[in-house]
Amino acid sequence: MDLGKLDIYKLSLQLSNMIWKTYTKLPNDLKYNIGNQAIRSIDSIGANIAEGYGRFHYKDSIKFYYNARGSLWESKHWVYLLYKRGLIDNEQYKDIIINLEILGKKLNNFIKSIKDKNVKK
Repeated sequence: MDLGKLDIYKLSLQLSNMIWKTYTKLPNDLKYNIGNQAIRSIDSIGANIAEGYGRFHYKDSIKFYYNARGSLWESKHWVYLLYKRGLIDNEQYKDIIINLEILGKKLNNFIKSIKDKNVKK
């Protein structure tokens, strides 16, 4: 399977693009604190999925998928703060959060499928 065809990876890239558009509109002083944190956490989701995908043993892969899930929750935190501080509007907030929720469910299902496939062997 090609990493670029993996749904969870494609969705993580879409989220990275969404937060990038927000980041570029922030004033410079906010880019270097809350903006960087939001970018790093959301980009980390896809980076961990990619790294897990490249690992040989499924237990090693799952460790990175768990890291991706942790970054997803961190991302929810930063997006919430962007919203509460008036740096993104309600529509942007809902759009990003809905996509994070979808990715979270797909990521959990992906982890479960990897475990189920390898435990049965």
